Parts: sequence; C-alpha cells; structure tokens
Amino acid sequence: MASSFDIQAPMDGVLVALEAVPDPVFAGGTLGEGVALDPLGDTLHAPCDGEIVHCARTAHAVTLRSAGGVELLIHLGLDTVNLDGAGIELLVEAGQRVEAGAPLLRFDADQVAQQAMSLITPLIIAEPSGWRLTSHGTQHSGDTVRQGEVVMRLEPPTSRDAPDGGDATPRRIGEATREVTLGLAAGLHARPAARLRAIAHERNVDLELVHGATHVDARSLSRLLNLGLVNGDRVTLIARGECATAALDDAERLLSEAETDDPVASATDVPAAEAGVGQLAGLVASQGLAVGPLHHYVAALPTVPQVGDDPAHERAALSVALENVDHSLKTALGQAKRSGRSSEAEILEAHLAWLDDPALREAADGYVDSGRSAGQAWKEALDDEVARLQATGNKLLAARVADLRDLQRQVMARLGSAPSVPQVPADAIVIADDLTPSELTALAAQRPAGICLVAGGTTSHVAILARARGLPCLVAMGAMLESAEGEMAILDAERGLLEPQPERASLEAMRERIAERERARGAARESARKPATTHDGRTIEVCANVAGGAEARIAAQEGADGIGLLRSEFLFLDRDRAPSVDEQREEYQAALDAMSGKPVVVRTLDIGADKQLSYLPLPNVPNPALGVRGIRLWASQAALLNSQLRALLALEPLGSLRIMLPMVSGVGELRALRQRLETLASELGVSRLPQLGVMIEVPSAALCAASLAAEADFLSIGTNDLTQYTLAMDREDPGLAAQLDVLHPAVLRLIKATVEGAAGRCPVGVCGAAAGDPLALAVLVALGVEELSVEPSRIPAVKASLRELDAGELAEQLSAWLELDDGAAVRAQVKAWLEAPVTA
Repeated sequence: MASSFDIQAPMDGVLVALEAVPDPVFAGGTLGEGVALDPLGDTLHAPCDGEIVHCARTAHAVTLRSAGGVELLIHLGLDTVNLDGAGIELLVEAGQRVEAGAPLLRFDADQVAQQAMSLITPLIIAEPSGWRLTSHGTQHSGDTVRQGEVVMRLEPPTSRDAPDGGDATPRRIGEATREVTLGLAAGLHARPAARLRAIAHERNVDLELVHGATHVDARSLSRLLNLGLVNGDRVTLIARGECATAALDDAERLLSEAETDDPVASATDVPAAEAGVGQLAGLVASQGLAVGPLHHYVAALPTVPQVGDDPAHERAALSVALENVDHSLKTALGQAKRSGRSSEAEILEAHLAWLDDPALREAADGYVDSGRSAGQAWKEALDDEVARLQATGNKLLAARVADLRDLQRQVMARLGSAPSVPQVPADAIVIADDLTPSELTALAAQRPAGICLVAGGTTSHVAILARARGLPCLVAMGAMLESAEGEMAILDAERGLLEPQPERASLEAMRERIAERERARGAARESARKPATTHDGRTIEVCANVAGGAEARIAAQEGADGIGLLRSEFLFLDRDRAPSVDEQREEYQAALDAMSGKPVVVRTLDIGADKQLSYLPLPNVPNPALGVRGIRLWASQAALLNSQLRALLALEPLGSLRIMLPMVSGVGELRALRQRLETLASELGVSRLPQLGVMIEVPSAALCAASLAAEADFLSIGTNDLTQYTLAMDREDPGLAAQLDVLHPAVLRLIKATVEGAAGRCPVGVCGAAAGDPLALAVLVALGVEELSVEPSRIPAVKASLRELDAGELAEQLSAWLELDDGAAVRAQVKAWLEAPVTA
C-alpha cells in the first residue's frame, strides 16, 4: 500500500493561506486545494519528484505530475500571464522528468513585481487522483519557510474512495419511455425547454428527448432548441431514475398542452396607454420634445484577452465567472418571484438554463483547449450558438439571440475590462431595451435628441440622469421597437408618445414647438441667477440634484442656489471595488469648488433594494426594499461609512458642506451617526463639524418629524421613496409607475405633517422628482417647503414658474383637495387652478 508523500516549498518565502490570495480563482479553491508563498528568492523549484506535463507559453506556470498521479500547479505571481514571459526564464520543458528541488524557472523579482498584480505564488493540487490533503506541515500563515521544507502532506486513496473520482450519489434505477405530440403553438422554445430541464432536476432523473435519429439530453437548452421542433412534431421521451414515470407525466403535460400565454403575442403587446395610429406609448421619465432619426443601441462587449493562460487556469476562471453570474441571476430570480413578476421570473429561469447548459460549457472548454482565454472562449461558444439559432428560421428561437447576447456580455464582463461606448449619431432618438447609469452617461456625452426604453421606471437611476441632462426619455414602452434604423421620428416626452415616420407637416410643427421652447428656456436662463420669489413674497431656494463634480459645474451655470442632493452612490457604482478616501474627497471637493461657497448637501452612500454593488453583496431577503439599505447598512459596513466620512471631513470649506443621511426611520439612527462623526472629527483634528440632516423617505420619519427636527440641522423629503412606501408600490415596477403619484392625498398629508413638525426647529426641503414637476412643486411650496432641489436643466424653468405662483392663495385650496380620492384627482384640480385666468 502506498504511503503518504510530502510536497515541499518550491522556494524560500512567507507562507500565505490560499483563501487569502487576492485572486478568486485561487482563493475560492476552484483550481484545487493548496498553499501560497510570498517569494523571498528568484527561483522556483520542483516540490516533488515527477514529470513536467505542461509549461505555460508565457513561462509563468508549470504543472508537474507525481508518480502517484497527483498533478501540482506552480503559478508564479498573479496576472503574470500579461507579462508574456518578460522577466521570466523557463528552465524545463514538457515531458521532462525532475527530482524534488530541481529548478523549474527563474525570474527577475523587481521586474515582475512592478508589472504584475502580485508576486504571491500559489502551489495547487490541480488533480488529486484520489489522494487527500491531510496537513499543511508544521508552519502557519505568516511563517517564513525555506525551499524544501514540507508545506503539504497527502494520504493515498483508500478502498472507500470511488474509482476515477466517482460520484457518491446512489445509482438511480428504473427507465420509462413515452411518445408525445407537441401541442405548443410556437414549438419548443426557450421557456418550455428550460422547464423540461427543471423537471429532470426536480425529479432527479436523466431525461432524454429523441426526434428522428437525434438524441438530446434535456440538460442542454441549446441542443433542445436546435432540434427546431414545431407544433405537431412527434418526439420520444426517455427518463431514467426512481421517479421516471412521474417525470414523464410532467414532461408530457408540458409539451402536449397549449401554453397559458402565447409568447408570440406577448412579444408584440403594446403598453396600456393612449396611443394613436402609428404611435407607441410609454411613461415619461424625463420631459421634453425631440425630432430625429431612430438609432437602435447595441451595447458593446467587454474587452477580453484573445490568448489564454494554461487551460486549467482558464477553465477555472470561466467557472468562477459562471458561478458569479449564476448567483446574480438567482438573486434576481428570487426577487422577481417574491414580487409576483412572473414573466420576468420565466426569462431569468431561461437565462439560468442557458448558463448551466453543458453543451455551451463543452464548446467553451474546446476553445480554451485550443488556446483561447476564458472570456474569448465564452464569446466564441455563444457566437456559434447564436448563429445556429438564427439559422433555424424560427422567429421565436431567433428572438432568443438577445438572451444569449445578454449572458455573453455578463460573463465576459467578469473576465475582462469595460467595453468601449458604441457611437451614436448626433441628434438621434436612441432605442434600447434598458440602459445602465454608466451607459446613459456615456450616451449623453454624444448629444442624442432623446431616449426610448422598452423597460425601466420613471424613478430609476437612468431616469434621474436623463432629467439631470434635460434629455427627453420614455420608459416602460413594453415592446421591442422594430422601426428601421435611421427612420425619422417624433418623441413627445410630455404626452408619452413616440411617432415613427410622421407626416412632413407634423415634423415641421414639432420642430417649431422645440424652437419656441428653446427661446423660452433662453429667456428663463437669463434670470436664473436671480432669487426665486413667489408672487406673494416667499423666496424659495432652488438647488440641484447631481451625481458629482461635473454636474455641479453645470448646475452653477444654470443658476443653482446650491446643491440640494449629491448622490454619492454614483461614485460607488459600476466598479469592482469601493473608491478610496482620496477618490471620494476629490469628487466631493470638485462639487464644493463648483458652487463657490454655496451650500452642498452630500447624501451618504445609499445602497440596497434597487441599488446594488457587485463588491458588496447583500443578503437575499424576501423584500429588499424593506431590508438593509441606506443608513441601516452602516451597522455591518462600518469601515465603508468611516472612509466616506473621513473624505467628507477633509473638504474645504467645511462650512459649505451639509451631510445628509438616507432612509432614517427614527431619531436614534441620527444620534448614532452624529456620535460617529464627532469621533472621527476628533481623530482627524477637525474642530468645526458640517451640518447634519436626514432624508424623510419613510412614513415613520414623516410622522416623527418634530423629534428629528429637534436634533437635525435640516430635513429633506425624498418624494420618490416616500411615495412608494406610503402607497406600497414598487417604484421600479413599470406596471405600477402610472399610479405612483406624489400628489396622492396620503403622500401630501405626510409632507404636510413633516413641515408642521419641523416648524421653528429646522428648514425643510424636497429633493425628489416631484420638486421639478410643474404641478407638484406648486403644491409643495404651498405646503410650506422652503427649498426645491431639481435636475440642473430644470432650474431656470422652476425659478420662472415660482415667480408666477401665489403660494398663499393655493394653500387655501389644499385642505379640500387632501380629501380627494387619489393623485389623479388632485393633479386635475391643481392643473385647473394654475391654468385659470387671473381675475382682477
């Protein structure tokens, strides 16, 4: 019987626990168990006797196989593949036999250290062949070891070990066969195929589908779809396992019965909105008018290396990327199911099925073996699958290309760098399924005329950014817009309509309206630097909502009286790690500099619910909107908050800075944060603290406004969240967006309670979307709000409308309107009052 054998340190170095290696491929154990060393020498040696089975083309990694079949990977540093061999000299070649301690490669430590992510060198058991790691020698992480010292000990396989690394799962018995005629009107498409795969998993059977001479494993979504089965086709189902008959019952019911909803019809449904002939309707996310050619936006793919490292490392990297995307999809799926969004849940289930498709993984592994990187291999495997789907001639299957492209992009994003931004024609109306905040920002820089999104909500971050830039935008249009590229269209983001191919007269009339608006905007901009004093003598501060220093400069040019909301979370989004203290300080300081002494309100990091960070995974809870978000995050992420507060306390002048806390539900949270701020200020030698305020976003805060106002320096009402929490309507749900109205009497009563509770204690402002709504802002001021914070482009118009408002007279009407049924009724009354002719 074989005895245990020892694996030696391949060099002098400091021992590092594998889980502490700053590379998830190694730290997560994807490549296998092992240890790592922080080198104190310049030569890697063989950790045991064996044969060299692989040398990386770029010389940075060697794989060795022992006499007992154990394969060991010695990987010099992290990301050293990018050096392309520079500073590394390979001393062995594949097929060569070596003894323990023999030199494998030599490297220039200074050169490699300057260009690589790290010199930490993992020693991995890539293929144990039944051997078991039983100890890591006598050293511990942080100890210095010498080359040749034992760092791992392995015990040989025993009779209990499964041959060939076999599966310990009990053998499944039983086989059943059944013929089925497809009753699916659209044939076998992605959703029923994904469900077929789920049946096999839930019943713990091997399920096979036979059509003609072709046998397909139901686990492979791509192979199922490539059969091209249509309504009326005959297929044979074969199930193997203890629940084979039950699985066939489920599968037969799925395939033979008509679907409850027709996927072909639902793909072209028009949103429930008033649209005339030839028009498409959506919800207004950012008001405005536009005329221009239509342009279909297709997001570019992330940039990935073409050539790969050694195949084992690339396959492991691909596994990690797939696992990360799988986790993200399952989290989104859970939230969709709990929110009752069944259609979204079905799409996510289909995405998960694609992701777990063994045929796609097999194809990607084949490309890896031919020398591609993990990212390039995944790209080419999905390119091939897209081509196959398009070649079927089945319109419904070809429509699944968008799903595959989405998965292609998600996985590649975890294996490469951010893509370049696609070019958009100037003055085009951009059409897209949806956009990320970073995509919207990049698009806006190219000056499109407007944007139309299939998905999205009126209070999403994309909507917020569009309003900040004065970019007309419709969302939740609910259908793929199939108009021809370059076709002229009219976008009316006031009535919520897109009209492709309008009559020439309609085009000219809209162009004249736009020109007239521009002339009025120019006149308003000329007086925007003057105070906004209402007709009855109240001066209202009109500030700006911004995402950073660049928008703050625009706000200053538009005549902002200050920054009423700097959304600091935008600095944390679309990146793989939190910004440093210096990065934050630079961005916040730019905003203060832009405002030249006027007040700047920075909201502390507001993450959770609809705002997620890839590097800060939050627990999957039944209702994320009511879970850990805003100020509640700081109990578990104190270091993140401390770094943000340190950055804020380093600003100059601190007298212009205001710090605002999101999602406060009670005065205890305010007290705890103030105490933390005072402690950090003391450590930093800061004697004067900035003002500290809270957002009123939940009903409890509005009802306890008096208590909060007694200890806060200011209150700011976040009408977006206050409306959704009061009405119990998800602000990200397009189906509810039309009913989510800040003028609902229940919401207005809470705003009134806030103003009355804070009276004589501290000022009250509004920083939600309602502050820029022509009807809502009039009501807010009439209720007693002293500051409105809006997107920079809205400042001149808001100031102009305030100067025409008699807030006192409107206030006399409000008590009766607060008794009305809903927001639509209030909105109608306010509109009629504002448009009524003034009587002498």
